[in-house]
Amino acid sequence: MRIVVALGGNALLRRGEPMTAENQRANIRRAAAVLAKLIAAGHALVITHGNGPQVGLLALQAAMTPSSPFPLDVLDAETAGMIGYVLQQELGNAVKDRLFAALLTQVKVDPHDPAFATPTKPIGPIYDEPTARRLAAERGWQIAADNDKWRRVVASPKPLEILETEVLGFLVERGVIVICAGGGGIPVVEREDGSLIGIEAVIDKDYASALLARQLHAEFLLMLTDVDAVYRGWGTDAALPLGIVKASDLEPGDFPAGSMRPKVEAGIAFAGAGKPAAIGRLEDAVEIIAGLRGTWIEPADA
Repeated sequence: MRIVVALGGNALLRRGEPMTAENQRANIRRAAAVLAKLIAAGHALVITHGNGPQVGLLALQAAMTPSSPFPLDVLDAETAGMIGYVLQQELGNAVKDRLFAALLTQVKVDPHDPAFATPTKPIGPIYDEPTARRLAAERGWQIAADNDKWRRVVASPKPLEILETEVLGFLVERGVIVICAGGGGIPVVEREDGSLIGIEAVIDKDYASALLARQLHAEFLLMLTDVDAVYRGWGTDAALPLGIVKASDLEPGDFPAGSMRPKVEAGIAFAGAGKPAAIGRLEDAVEIIAGLRGTWIEPADA
């Protein structure tokens, strides 16, 4: 199958783990070993990845420089290059007879998207609540709860168009395994004269991956994270993992914004094109494809 595989930022840098180059490479090597199994099984992969922890770290570093800090769209591009480089290298180390390429990907968004007024996308390190509130006051951040911790949140507009789809399709048709739409892609808007300019935001990687999968006519969307399945009642004593479920039986509002809700919405959107999506742990990828683990979201008429 042609599969778009979306690697969560927290699958590449484990929750609460120090954000060091060594830890990131070790986790990417672990991810590459899993992806190598899917390649060996004959699947044609297009790989996307998150950047929440990484772009937040770059934003912290940028804020400490004496000159004007780079905007988020440029930092998105930096993380796509940083993660794409290591992922391309580790995949090449794991699979010797295939071609890999990492491509910076521009994604068009609406400058009037309501997400700019209501930031929800967590980025950067986790903090306890007092520390998060202090930093928010000092740096003008918006913050929100992330499980039992707190993180900075930024605008996350919906992706409208993957601008490099033609190039990606060209590479995929020739057997290249492409790493693209890193961090949800680089958010850009179209000006009145038709030219493009970046905008401060971090696009949700799962929304972008679902759009990419539709534009590339993929047969399956696989969203890999650090949670084994989608749960109803997450965080409660009545939490229930979902196995195979129809898109029409899911209500995105039942799931936390900024974490599982985008994955559920992305799965529903892709299932609307008549193809299944699945969500689960990175380590379970082979079993998820086989329908043995994780949560499958099937088209309503399946």
